Amino acid sequence: MPAKTYTIVGLGELLWDVFPEGKQLGGAPANFAYVAGLLGNRGIVASRIGNDALGNEARERLAALHLETSFLQLDPAHPTGTVKVAVDREGQPSYEIVEPVAWDALAWDFEWQSLAREADAVCFGSLAQRSPRSRETIRAFLRSIRPGTARIFDVNLRQAFYSGEVIAESVKLADIIKLNHEELPIVMQLLGLPHDDDESSAKRLLGACGAKLVCVTRGANGSLLAGRTERDEHPGFRVPVRDTVGAGDAFTAALVHHSLRGASLAATNEAANRMGAWLVTRAGATPAPDAAIIRQVRGAG
Repeated sequence: MPAKTYTIVGLGELLWDVFPEGKQLGGAPANFAYVAGLLGNRGIVASRIGNDALGNEARERLAALHLETSFLQLDPAHPTGTVKVAVDREGQPSYEIVEPVAWDALAWDFEWQSLAREADAVCFGSLAQRSPRSRETIRAFLRSIRPGTARIFDVNLRQAFYSGEVIAESVKLADIIKLNHEELPIVMQLLGLPHDDDESSAKRLLGACGAKLVCVTRGANGSLLAGRTERDEHPGFRVPVRDTVGAGDAFTAALVHHSLRGASLAATNEAANRMGAWLVTRAGATPAPDAAIIRQVRGAG
């Protein structure tokens, strides 16, 4: 029997990361969908681009990455999103995110309604909810999915583009909550919950919402997966770091890939850390695939 192919949607921002040496297509949903596709799924980006040269180039780049472009909306008034990225000596990025742009105007339409009904998993974040229009479109998408479709909230705290209200509503909509160890205390404070350490906060977060799994990533130090009845910690892999842009999105893609297939937390954590570790050794968030790594990540479950 051939392995089942799942439809996995990255919902939200599509943008160009502008580095000092040039630009690369990015945005968490696109990075996530790309790696989901590398792992053998139908990875889809649902976003909005401007009717401009950068929008045309984004469409061409997605096609070159073997990602569908039929769920990219075209905005007649707003430009395609851009972000100025600076990377420090440790490979850690900082961002200057332009607004307003096309993905601030996500629209609920028939094509997206049909996609919502096909999806097996939907990953959404906090950044794309910075505008009321896009926030409501994301909520409409999540209301329209089939029962059993996995909903992943990938916290993405950037600049001042988040609020306690958005975080509180989003965690209640998610089956899986993923955030990093620096975001965790901020999220706990926004939710009015105490923060002592990763594990206790993950448990409190599970108790405060309907999620089944909380994932806390720790950069080079691996990650914690905390479920209702079990937990797993992974120490991470020691690799030379080129840059960390998109590493969290690659981690999430592998996490979702194995979660959909019922893998254990330990196997899922191993695969996700391996995927993220590989990505930091490459430049940008959508590097050419490495067949050996893909086999290892897929086989981990």
